[in-house]
Amino acid sequence: MSYAVSGALQAAVFTALTGDATLASLVGSAIYDAVPAGIVPDIHVRLGTETVREASDGSGAGAVHFLTVSVVTSNPGFGTAKAAATAVSDVLHEADLTLTRGRLVSLRFERATARRIDAASARQIDLRFRARVQDD
Repeated sequence: MSYAVSGALQAAVFTALTGDATLASLVGSAIYDAVPAGIVPDIHVRLGTETVREASDGSGAGAVHFLTVSVVTSNPGFGTAKAAATAVSDVLHEADLTLTRGRLVSLRFERATARRIDAASARQIDLRFRARVQDD
């Protein structure tokens, strides 16, 4: 197994999200690897949890990364959150990202969960993606 590609994958995902005009029109620059302290915008995107499994084969070291990207909003209803989640999915599903280490074999949307948080005063959509990487 190789976890070595994790940082490169995270950086490429972040770059893809921050570089997308459609997503920027919905959340501005509020796309975070780590949410800053203090007041955050009414809607933002953040990189979330990651689970990694061994996926080496005869061609070399590899791994499957399960990545979560979350859309969080204090806006009422799920409408704005779903619009931003759609944009995130459009950016990442089957994206051809260039990594600074290793190679992305595939990146696909796997599932999403939409829920109320903070005593129902906010909404959160967690999108889970499956990335297969090779550490060439």
